[in-house]
Amino acid sequence: MNLPNKLTIFRVILIPVFVVFMLVDITSADKWISLAIFIVASLTDMLDGMIARKYGLVTNFGKFMDPLADKLLVCSALVCLVAMERIPAWVVIIIIAREFIISGFRLIAADNGVVIAASYFGKFKTVFQMVMICLMIADIEAIALLTEVVMWVAVVLTIVSLIDYLVKNKDVMKETK
Repeated sequence: MNLPNKLTIFRVILIPVFVVFMLVDITSADKWISLAIFIVASLTDMLDGMIARKYGLVTNFGKFMDPLADKLLVCSALVCLVAMERIPAWVVIIIIAREFIISGFRLIAADNGVVIAASYFGKFKTVFQMVMICLMIADIEAIALLTEVVMWVAVVLTIVSLIDYLVKNKDVMKETK
C-alpha cells in the first residue's frame, strides 16, 4: 500500500464525511466545512497521480480506484447539490451520463489492449466541474452570475470532451475477430 493508494483511500473515506456536512445541519459552518473537505479530496486526486507517475508507483489498484474515487466524489457532490436545489438535475444527468459512457468505452478499449489517455478537453472539463462544484457549495449570491457561467462552461466541456474521446477513439468500437 503505497502513498498514492493511501491518498486514494483517504479520498474515498472523505466522501461520506463530505456528504454529511453537505446535507445535515450540524453547525453554522457546514457549507465551509464541506467546501474544505471537497477541496482537500480534489487535491488528493491531483496529488496521488503526480506522486504515482513521478516515483513509478502506478499500481493496478490505483488504476482502478483512483478514477472510481474521483467519480464517487464528483457524483456525490452533484447529487447533494441537486438535493439542495443549487444545480439543475439535467446538468448532473449530462455529467454522470458522460462518465458512464467514457468508463464503458475505456473498458471496451482495455479489452482490446488499448489504453485511452485523458485528453486536454477531459482535463479542462474536470477543472471546470471542480470549480463549479466549489462555487455551488459556497453559494455566494454576489458571484451567482460567475457560478452560472462556470456551470455552462463545465456542461459544454463535458459534451465536447465526450465527443472528442469518441471521435479520436472510434476504432475501439470496431469488432475484431
